[in-house]
Amino acid sequence: MSGRTTPKVAVLMGGPSAEREVSLSSGRECAAALRDAGYIVTELDAGPDLPARLKEISPDVVFNALHGRWGEDGCVQGLLEWLRIPYTHSGVLASALAMDKTRSKAAFRAAGLPVVESVLASAAEVRRGHVLAPPYVVKPNNEGSSVGVYLVHEAANGPPQLGAEMPATVMVESYAPGRELTTTVMGDRALMVTDIVTSGWYDYDAKYKPGGSHHVVPAQIPPEIEAACLDFALRAHRALGCRGLSRTDFRWDEARGLEGLILLEVNTQPGMTPTSLSPEQARHAGISFPDLCRWIVEDASCNR
Repeated sequence: MSGRTTPKVAVLMGGPSAEREVSLSSGRECAAALRDAGYIVTELDAGPDLPARLKEISPDVVFNALHGRWGEDGCVQGLLEWLRIPYTHSGVLASALAMDKTRSKAAFRAAGLPVVESVLASAAEVRRGHVLAPPYVVKPNNEGSSVGVYLVHEAANGPPQLGAEMPATVMVESYAPGRELTTTVMGDRALMVTDIVTSGWYDYDAKYKPGGSHHVVPAQIPPEIEAACLDFALRAHRALGCRGLSRTDFRWDEARGLEGLILLEVNTQPGMTPTSLSPEQARHAGISFPDLCRWIVEDASCNR
């Protein structure tokens, strides 16, 4: 940052992705917390005029509260590198890798981390017949927040009839049964494990609608599973080259013990409302929401 007595922070939010509403919520909460922490804050709904707006505002740092494509897949990160403005969270390469589920899985496998079998297939092929033996999951290869996810059960009579919202190429992966666990990494520290309890599939509604899920934090799980989640999350963060805050999601089939723990994906820009998973873990670790936002800003960098 430029060394001004009171740093100017531009909070990027909204944008054109399918996760626009979640991003707006995250951005507003982060902007309010940063004002409480003493920063001069401008909220920016990221659109085509973003480069001009950033040049006009000339912030010391950008707090990236965008979610989904364009905002967390390396695109806006590349723009901020070009403008030479320090920004929060991961850089261009790590962001692009994490958003591409197939390539991130390849990085996890290379790091010795447990992932399920998966293939890329055309949506037309998936509609015609089972690409993998059920049960399996079909999802866009480059989206987040359970957008456009289809679960094909073992008893399914036929292949899924994917909606028009699905891209031409999708990822099909074997279904990993069990409990939904998640771990936040903050810099070089894995915070703790949360057990996400839902009445069904942990989809977009379960993540974001009131009462869709509840969190047990810290998770009531065996010490070896807790230790593995912390270790795997930190190794995944490093395997992708992440910076700042990330969150790694797992499935754990407790009947299989440690062999039943599967790494699903890494989110380089976790939801950032005070009740979101990562801020909730930080709070249990003694870090308030304004202090977490301050740490993220102080961690901001460029050319990474």
